Amino acid sequence: MNMLKASSRAAFSRSAALCLVAVLALQVCAFAQSFPSKPVKLVVPNPPGGAIDTLARLLSQRLQPLWGQPAVVDYKPGANTIVGTDFVAKSAPDGYTLGMVVASHVINPSVRSHMPYDTLKDLSGVTLTALTTILVSASPSLQANSIAELIALAKKNPGKLSYASPGSGSAPHLAGELLKIMTGIEMVHVPYKGAAMAYGDVMSGRLQLLFDPIFGAMPHVKAGKIKALAVTSPRRWPSAPDIPTVAETVPGFSVDSINGIVVPSATPRELVRRISADFASVLKQPDFKARLNEIGLEPVGNTPEEFDAFIRAEIARWAKVVKTANLTVD
Repeated sequence: MNMLKASSRAAFSRSAALCLVAVLALQVCAFAQSFPSKPVKLVVPNPPGGAIDTLARLLSQRLQPLWGQPAVVDYKPGANTIVGTDFVAKSAPDGYTLGMVVASHVINPSVRSHMPYDTLKDLSGVTLTALTTILVSASPSLQANSIAELIALAKKNPGKLSYASPGSGSAPHLAGELLKIMTGIEMVHVPYKGAAMAYGDVMSGRLQLLFDPIFGAMPHVKAGKIKALAVTSPRRWPSAPDIPTVAETVPGFSVDSINGIVVPSATPRELVRRISADFASVLKQPDFKARLNEIGLEPVGNTPEEFDAFIRAEIARWAKVVKTANLTVD
């Protein structure tokens, strides 16, 4: 009899637990369907200006009518995007604080020994919104007009060429280091706090090279103030098809600069999928895609699972480059 009672109690407990899970699942689904009921904050971890800022403002404009609520762009720059991303990681997991991330999101774990959050454990991907490429550009006075000529010149003058980037630990910085590793050349990295001042130094010839996203570089190329050598993406970039890729000279070379959305990892998955689908619907709009192409961005809009897998793979990839180059920015 006692065994029957114990069995009945266990069965009741299991049934109650299943009912609770079902109720919670229904509540999460209902919450996801009713989202948002108030303004949503879109945290940009960079200062105003540049591709990520432009993308954030374009997305906010399209999301607002879709959601019926404002999508407010909130700038929280600092520490190579860590300040803004940390704010997102520690925010309430309710979908009302979304974080924009760039390539430093997958590089920081390798170049910084003291991170205020765990990139994989504390944050979840929503979607990879867009890709862009990095342009390898040069001073007009540099005696090299292609990547092949640059490699030859660098090998004749080891350690005498310098390349600028928007900052240590950025995608342009790592693109330069990867080029050094894959070709065996020696160049000196000169980091800037943003690329604005770097352009003047490359235009004047004080520095020979600059690695920077194509969004910021092309106006200077078109004005004849710097010259384009190659793009770092594995394929020629749609908005600049006449510029060759580094990979055409260095097979296997590939660096894309990314833009994506993340949320605190405790955010309910149904809600994450709902938000991801909303971003994807915006990114698929023909006129929106055309606008992004104008500024050198290629829209993506993948699933949360695909973006999480991408983040894991990119962290592992850049960890190898950082170790080989013996880099740190602490």
